[in-house]
Amino acid sequence: MIEFVQQGTVCHLKGRLTQADVITLWPQRQQLLSDAIQTLSLSELQYSDSAGIAFLLALVREHSRQLELSLASPQLKKLIDLYDLHAFFTEEAH
Repeated sequence: MIEFVQQGTVCHLKGRLTQADVITLWPQRQQLLSDAIQTLSLSELQYSDSAGIAFLLALVREHSRQLELSLASPQLKKLIDLYDLHAFFTEEAH
Protein backbone atom coordinates (compact mmCIF):
# COMPACT_ATOMS: atom_id res chain seq x y z
CA MET A 1 0.00 0.00 0.00
CA ILE A 2 1.09 3.55 -0.63
CA GLU A 3 1.68 6.20 2.00
CA PHE A 4 1.30 9.95 1.39
CA VAL A 5 3.70 11.98 3.59
CA GLN A 6 3.06 15.70 3.17
CA GLN A 7 5.81 18.15 4.11
CA GLY A 8 5.16 21.76 3.16
CA THR A 9 4.58 21.91 -0.59
CA VAL A 10 5.96 18.39 -1.24
CA CYS A 11 4.18 15.08 -0.78
CA HIS A 12 6.46 12.05 -0.61
CA LEU A 13 4.89 8.85 -1.91
CA LYS A 14 6.22 5.78 -0.14
CA GLY A 15 5.58 2.10 -0.73
CA ARG A 16 3.75 0.39 -3.57
CA LEU A 17 0.93 1.50 -5.85
CA THR A 18 -0.95 -1.34 -7.52
CA GLN A 19 -4.29 -1.74 -9.23
CA ALA A 20 -5.79 -2.99 -5.94
CA ASP A 21 -4.55 0.18 -4.18
CA VAL A 22 -5.98 2.36 -6.94
CA ILE A 23 -9.40 0.74 -6.53
CA THR A 24 -9.27 1.48 -2.79
CA LEU A 25 -7.93 5.05 -3.18
CA TRP A 26 -9.99 6.17 -6.20
CA PRO A 27 -13.09 7.38 -4.28
CA GLN A 28 -10.93 9.56 -1.99
CA ARG A 29 -8.42 10.79 -4.58
CA GLN A 30 -9.55 14.43 -4.33
CA GLN A 31 -8.95 14.46 -0.56
CA LEU A 32 -5.52 12.78 -0.55
CA LEU A 33 -3.49 15.96 -1.07
CA SER A 34 -3.76 19.32 0.62
CA ASP A 35 -4.19 22.34 -1.65
CA ALA A 36 -0.66 23.48 -0.68
CA ILE A 37 1.02 20.49 -2.38
CA GLN A 38 2.93 21.43 -5.55
CA THR A 39 5.18 18.38 -6.01
CA LEU A 40 4.76 14.65 -5.65
CA SER A 41 8.16 13.12 -4.89
CA LEU A 42 8.27 9.57 -6.21
CA SER A 43 11.79 8.57 -5.12
CA GLU A 44 10.44 6.31 -2.35
CA LEU A 45 7.72 4.74 -4.47
CA GLN A 46 9.12 1.20 -4.64
CA TYR A 47 6.72 -0.15 -7.25
CA SER A 48 3.87 1.00 -9.48
CA ASP A 49 1.95 -0.82 -12.16
CA SER A 50 0.22 0.88 -15.10
CA ALA A 51 -2.93 1.47 -13.01
CA GLY A 52 -0.76 3.30 -10.48
CA ILE A 53 0.69 5.52 -13.21
CA ALA A 54 -2.82 6.33 -14.43
CA PHE A 55 -3.81 7.17 -10.84
CA LEU A 56 -0.86 9.56 -10.46
CA LEU A 57 -1.81 11.30 -13.70
CA ALA A 58 -5.40 11.62 -12.45
CA LEU A 59 -4.08 13.26 -9.26
CA VAL A 60 -2.15 15.75 -11.38
CA ARG A 61 -5.16 16.52 -13.56
CA GLU A 62 -7.62 16.92 -10.67
CA HIS A 63 -5.43 18.81 -8.18
CA SER A 64 -6.45 22.38 -7.40
CA ARG A 65 -3.09 23.79 -8.57
CA GLN A 66 -0.30 22.75 -10.90
CA LEU A 67 1.29 19.59 -9.58
CA GLU A 68 4.66 18.14 -10.61
CA LEU A 69 5.72 14.51 -10.43
CA SER A 70 9.41 14.32 -9.57
CA LEU A 71 12.25 11.97 -8.71
CA ALA A 72 10.87 8.80 -10.23
CA SER A 73 12.40 5.57 -8.97
CA PRO A 74 14.28 3.35 -11.46
CA GLN A 75 11.29 0.97 -11.71
CA LEU A 76 8.94 3.88 -12.38
CA LYS A 77 11.31 5.31 -15.00
CA LYS A 78 10.90 2.09 -17.00
CA LEU A 79 7.13 2.66 -17.17
CA ILE A 80 7.64 6.34 -18.04
CA ASP A 81 9.84 5.27 -20.94
CA LEU A 82 7.48 2.48 -22.01
CA TYR A 83 4.43 4.77 -22.14
CA ASP A 84 6.35 7.89 -23.28
CA LEU A 85 5.21 9.97 -20.31
CA HIS A 86 8.31 12.18 -19.97
CA ALA A 87 6.24 15.36 -20.30
CA PHE A 88 4.48 14.60 -16.99
CA PHE A 89 7.60 13.97 -14.88
CA THR A 90 10.50 16.16 -13.76
CA GLU A 91 13.88 14.88 -12.60
CA GLU A 92 14.33 17.08 -9.57
CA ALA A 93 12.22 18.26 -6.65
CA HIS A 94 11.39 21.94 -6.26
